[in-house]
Amino acid sequence: MATIAGVAGIQFLPGTQAYQNNKYQYASSSHEVDHNMNPALIIQAKDKDDIVHVLKYAKAQKIAVAIRTGGHQYSGASSTSAPNVQLDLKKTFLGPEDQAIFEKDGRTFVRTSVSWSLGAFHEYLTKHKLFVPHGQCTDVRVGGHVQTGGYGQLARSFGLFGDHVLSLEIVDHEGNYKEITKATDPELFYAILGGSPGNLGVLTHFTLEVHRDSDHQGSRGLKALYLYDPTILKRLLDILVEMSDNENFPRNYDLCISVLSSSFKLLDLWPELDDKMRDEHPEIYGDDGIPAWPRTIVVYAQWVPFDKNDVCDMSWFEKFRKGAVPISGVQEKPMSELTGEWLFRNVREFDHAYVKRTYTTNSTTLAKDDWAGWVTKRIDTIVRPLANGCWLSAQLQSIGGKNSKFVTNADNGTSYSWRDTTLCCTMDCFHLPPAKARAEEWQKVNDLEGIGPNGRFSKEDRRLLWGSYGSYDLDKVWNCYYEDRAKYERLQKARKAADPDGIFTPNPFSVKRLT
Repeated sequence: MATIAGVAGIQFLPGTQAYQNNKYQYASSSHEVDHNMNPALIIQAKDKDDIVHVLKYAKAQKIAVAIRTGGHQYSGASSTSAPNVQLDLKKTFLGPEDQAIFEKDGRTFVRTSVSWSLGAFHEYLTKHKLFVPHGQCTDVRVGGHVQTGGYGQLARSFGLFGDHVLSLEIVDHEGNYKEITKATDPELFYAILGGSPGNLGVLTHFTLEVHRDSDHQGSRGLKALYLYDPTILKRLLDILVEMSDNENFPRNYDLCISVLSSSFKLLDLWPELDDKMRDEHPEIYGDDGIPAWPRTIVVYAQWVPFDKNDVCDMSWFEKFRKGAVPISGVQEKPMSELTGEWLFRNVREFDHAYVKRTYTTNSTTLAKDDWAGWVTKRIDTIVRPLANGCWLSAQLQSIGGKNSKFVTNADNGTSYSWRDTTLCCTMDCFHLPPAKARAEEWQKVNDLEGIGPNGRFSKEDRRLLWGSYGSYDLDKVWNCYYEDRAKYERLQKARKAADPDGIFTPNPFSVKRLT
């Protein structure tokens, strides 16, 4: 295949090292072959004109375009196979005009491009004493993040990243520039925000409302570290379940518990951890001074006020002190700084292939069903052995209840699924090649025992687009990602209108266009 005439940006053809370097993304370690992540051409667009050239070329050649900003989708959906091409926007919109803050009617807004990393975007907001809920991985680009929701530590207190969007700027299938709002095009606005990411046009910029530190003075957070012990894990999960099962739990509190196998890059979660651990646990450090990080449990606990009369229950934070490595206590910080405490400053958790799972549930009987006891045993099965060729990165977070903004933001014009979720559970098993079968079998048992009519965690299979797993044909498993057929068919209609020629259908992981 030849390069595309008229494109000012860089183009990469197969057969070169530059192509190999630039086609790599998060899912390459696990799905490069079975999902055929080998585009015929990679185009790093310089500007919007390049995007138009690529779309018109694809339409003329009757091929499709995969759109990539960061490339962190778990199944590799921002890639494609020949003869289709990949449009890479990671470096396209990084000028001073691609970030701007403005105020209107006493509210604060930010217009941003899709090309900024989450880390850079967070840094920009913090500089201006502003914040918004978002995920933890700093290398993720905000373009894919906003279309899949932007789940993160603040989900209960403030909702999703995408809940804050007011307008979307896209290049459509005909090469036209459009600004989409809930008022001007409610169906496309709905579909882009949670429906079928990257399959409805090329998102270039968006505007969202952000929050001010000055409106939430007195916010507090605790980041606690524990050396792995299943007894400690069970106790912490019981606290999480108590919170999750209580539909009246106050909106002010957010809680996430992570379990990490040995060798996890803890300094990417906790840059200041090194000196503390040298004092408390010198046995971790070898003769060369390099730490061999042990298996750990990490707790992120947060409280934020919404009213001057809100009072923090410090006894809630006290529950996390027992068994924790004495590093730091509860810290009172502005929210723009506190949100930085929850960031993971690396590209991936472990440098291995993976078998991933992200589950959600609407259960309020997790205590009755002894889910905490069951999942503790399941985690211990894979974490306790030190030489099984597998490494776990698990995150378990309460996001529900009738006071949760994740819940009350339902029907706000977006299509993010499963708004009745009470708890979200991600359990990603990384593995060496010889241990792939072990990782797959471990997850298979989790599926069989945790999900289904008799499941300990959820009575139905409820998945999220950013944490996809299993079948790569979205149409075959639509009921795992969307609540009902009416919603799916609504998205199918939007896909048909936005992508009549199929140029935004580069792989099977997309809502099937209505015929």
